[in-house]
Parts: sequence; structure tokens; C-alpha cells
Amino acid sequence: MPMPDWLRSRRGKGADTRDAALWSKCPVCGEVLYRRDLAANLFVCTKCEHHFRMHAYDRINMLIDGDFTEIGAAVQAGDPLEWVDKKTYPVKIAGDKEKSGLSEGVVAGIGTMDGFEVALGVMDFHFRGGTMGTVVGERLTMLLEEARRRHLPCIIFTASGGARMEEGMFALMQMAKTTAAVTRLMDDGNLFVTVLTDPTTGGVSASFAFESDVVVAEPKAMIGFAGRRVIEQTIRQKLPDQFQTAEFLLEKGAIDMVVDRHDLKNTLVRLLQYTSQKQVRALQQVQDKL
Repeated sequence: MPMPDWLRSRRGKGADTRDAALWSKCPVCGEVLYRRDLAANLFVCTKCEHHFRMHAYDRINMLIDGDFTEIGAAVQAGDPLEWVDKKTYPVKIAGDKEKSGLSEGVVAGIGTMDGFEVALGVMDFHFRGGTMGTVVGERLTMLLEEARRRHLPCIIFTASGGARMEEGMFALMQMAKTTAAVTRLMDDGNLFVTVLTDPTTGGVSASFAFESDVVVAEPKAMIGFAGRRVIEQTIRQKLPDQFQTAEFLLEKGAIDMVVDRHDLKNTLVRLLQYTSQKQVRALQQVQDKL
């Protein structure tokens, strides 16, 4: 599916630099892939089916029928701790904006998926490793609250290295903030689905990522809280080779399904259809009692 002009224009200069590369090498099998062919295959390796990390706007284009109305785009990062190491925090943010073509680590908004209106949030690892700071937490909370107000299903794609250290406790507070918003959304009977992509770790995995009605994951996605080396050093044991992969979590019952990217939209649409039919039946039962 070609990218709409409105979406391409939002990608900015950083996206143009990223798209300038003609070839990409698969990090798993080493296959050299023509980038246009890779994009046409939804950034899945044609040889070993490795799922590359997707840009947020590529993901939205894959899922949304047409227009996508962003929520929280005006919310921008401050510098609450005045963090400085080799670079100041504002300089880091500016650099990530330039490289990724994004204004922050998540894009959130309202659109339609096969005719179903949905609230959609897509985190992007290309922006500061998808870390959750005040802006990411605020945009997701705004999305969840808008979905609740409009009685819409909400789908969030996660990709995160955890809480953003440059914001300290302010970043950690986003775990409670998003969790509270999820609780309010689900208490009102709205469908909430999370799709865990590579990687989903830290504060995101410890909060809203696993609080949904249905937890979906992409194949081989790395999902966990602490890193593998940290755990091994702590317990002084060797972990299984498949530890913290989507398939391992599915085997242990921590997630509901692992879905190939090519089948992802159809799977989400089936969930939306089921929920819609269930709501219609519930409404008819109420009307029958009146």
C-alpha cells in the first residue's frame, strides 16, 4: 500500500535520510535486501522472516484506512532535571527529532481500520529507544481518555527500552498515570488491545503493555522487564535461549497470541468485529428488557 502524501509529509527530513539507503542487511540471516522490496513486504525479511523494527508512520500506514487525526502532537518535552552528560537533554531530543522524523517516542490518534473507528497509539524505538517520558505518558493518556470519551476501542503498539532516565521520577510516574487511564477505559467496557513489538521492556512492560483485554506480540519480539544479562548475573544461572521472546511468553501463558505482521491487521479487525457484535447483542438484550 503506497504511503499517503499527508503521512509522507509528516515524516520530515529525518525520514528522507533513512529512506535514502537503497539496501538493508538482515541482522539475523545476513541477507542483503533492496529497501523498496523490504518496505513492500512490511519490513519482514524475505529469506528468514525476521521482523525489522518499523517506523511509527509506516505502521500507521499499514493499519489505517485513510485519514489519521493525531492527538497530543503539541505536547513536547521539557527539561525538568536539567540533565547534562556529554550532551544536554534538549540537544539529545533535537537530534532524535532530526534522525527519526518524529516529535517524540509515540504517535497517537484516531482513525479507521477496515471501517472501524479506533484510537491508535504507536511507539517508535527510533526515538530515544522508545523510552517513556512525560510526553509519551501524556500522549498515551490523552489517547486513552479520548477513546473512553468517544467509546472507542484502543490499540497500542509498544516498542520501548523502559523509562527515560533523563526525566528521572517524572518518567517513572508515567507508569501509574497510564495504568490509571487504562483502568478507567476498561471499566467503561471499552476494548483495549496491546501489540508488543521488538523490544518491549522496562516500565512499559511493567504497566499498560500487559493490562489489555488481548495481548498480541510479533514473532521473536524481545519482551521483558530487566535485561537478560542483568537477570543472569542476579540469579547466577544461565537462562533458556528463547527466554524473553514472544514465543517463550506465549508458551508460559503471559500473552494471548503471536501474529505475523502480514496477518496483524486482519487479526485486529477480527477482534474489533467480535467486540462490535458483542456490544450490539448486549444493547439488544437491554432494549428487550425495557
